[in-house]
Amino acid sequence: MSSRFSTEQSLADKIKAEASRLGFYRCGVAEAAPVGGKAAGEFARWIASGCHAGMDYMAHNTDKRLDPALLMPGVRSIVCVAMAYAPPRTMPEGEYQIAAYALGRDYHDVMKARLRSLAAAMERLFAEAEAGKAASGLPALAMRVFCDTAPVLERYWAWRAGLGWPGRNRQLIIPGAGSMFFLGEVFVNRSLPADSPQEPRCGTCRACIDACPTSAIADGGPLDARRCLSYLTIEHRGPLPAGVENVVGNSIYGCDRCQTACPWNRLAPVATDPELQPNAALLAMTKAGWHNLSADDYRRLFKGSAVKRAKYEGLMRNIRAAEACGEV
Repeated sequence: MSSRFSTEQSLADKIKAEASRLGFYRCGVAEAAPVGGKAAGEFARWIASGCHAGMDYMAHNTDKRLDPALLMPGVRSIVCVAMAYAPPRTMPEGEYQIAAYALGRDYHDVMKARLRSLAAAMERLFAEAEAGKAASGLPALAMRVFCDTAPVLERYWAWRAGLGWPGRNRQLIIPGAGSMFFLGEVFVNRSLPADSPQEPRCGTCRACIDACPTSAIADGGPLDARRCLSYLTIEHRGPLPAGVENVVGNSIYGCDRCQTACPWNRLAPVATDPELQPNAALLAMTKAGWHNLSADDYRRLFKGSAVKRAKYEGLMRNIRAAEACGEV
C-alpha cells in the first residue's frame, strides 16, 4: 500500500468518525464521476415517460444531475451520509397519519446544519493532512453541502458510496437498518478512497409492491409519481385524481406503506436527535381537531415543519379525502 493511499484512507476514516460523532448513522465516499450506463438511462426514461408527474424541477438541470462537476467544478469526491429518522412514537392508530419523516423539525434545516458542521471538520482534517504541502500544486480546498434542494441524484450517490442499495420501492435500503433515513452530501475537490456499491438484497420479496394502494411501484419498472400517495398528498396541487379518495385511508400527508411493509425496516434504528423527535402537539391531534383546523392553527402547528410543503389548502384537501374514505 502506497503512503499516499494510506494517508488518504486514514483521512477518509477520520471523516467517517466525525460523521458518526455528529449523529449520522452511516457515511461513505463515492468518486465524483459522471453518471452513466443503466442509472443515466433509467433516469432519462423516467422523465420521458412522465413518471415525475408535476415535479417539473426534476426535468431541469439534467446535465448537472448526471455530472457533479457541472454542479461544483473541480469536485473529486462525494462524501455521503445518512441520518435515521424513524420516530420513537407515531400518530395514534385510528387517527389521521402523517409520514414519519415529517413528525419532527424540517429535515432540510437539521441536515444542512449538521452537514455544515461535517464540512467544517473536514476542512480542519484536510488542513492537518496537507500542512506543508502548499507547493504540491493542490488547489484551494473547496466544498459544497447538499440535502434534497439541488439537482443531485442522492440515492444514486449513496449507493455508489456503499451506504446501501436501491430497493424495489426505490428507497435506499441500508443493510440491517432499513430505509428510514435522510440523505446528504458533501462535495469536495479532493480525492478520497471510494467505497464499494452494494448489491441489492431484496431477493424475491414483493412486500412493498403488494402494500402500495395505487400500484405506483412496479417490479423492475420506475416508480410512477402520478400514482404515488406521497406525491399526491404533498407535491400535487389542485384536486386529487379520481379514485384516490378511495385509497387515501388515514394518510393526510405522505404515505409510509411501502416502507412499513419492508422487512428491513423492522430493524430501523430510532432517531435520537432531539430536533427530529415527534411534535407532541401533533401527536395529540384527533380527527375532530383536524376537521376544524384553521389557517392560524396550521401555521402554529407546523412552524418549522416539512408539512408546510403541502400548504394549508393541500392539507385540508387531504383531510377531506381521508374523511370521505372513512365514510365509505
